Amino acid sequence: MFGLEKAAENLPGMVWLLCRFLFALYLYVLSVMDIRWKRLNVPLLLSGFLPAAAGAACSGDGFPVLSLAGGAVGAAFLLISRATGESFGYGDSILILEMGIFLGFWDILSVLMAAFFLAAGFSVFMLIRRRFHRKSAFAFVPFLAAAYTGGMLFGYC
Repeated sequence: MFGLEKAAENLPGMVWLLCRFLFALYLYVLSVMDIRWKRLNVPLLLSGFLPAAAGAACSGDGFPVLSLAGGAVGAAFLLISRATGESFGYGDSILILEMGIFLGFWDILSVLMAAFFLAAGFSVFMLIRRRFHRKSAFAFVPFLAAAYTGGMLFGYC
């Protein structure tokens, strides 16, 4: 009986862990698409709102305001995409919106900081190797996926 009670206590944490793992898998599928075709499949991208909302419910934080604020970060990136003429793509911004709803305000900021740091390091490396020039474009979703995975492994999200 003690084992069932213990399992029942741990169930919400295990569900949240499963949600996070499935969301990471979703991010890696989108990463492959972004690298290979430089475009994201819109239906697949938009299907991420369902797991994002479910994940926000599974998190157990009880703070829907944090999920809404995380979504607002993604909405700000949609405005940035519009203002820059899609230099920062709409697909990336929609994904950040989904991640913001899923993770909440503070965790999406941590993931974005890590993703931009990784992307900056990659850009500097490619500029030094003379594979890129100042106007080069590259896929950003893999950096979001790597930052999210790093956050899961190192505990900053």
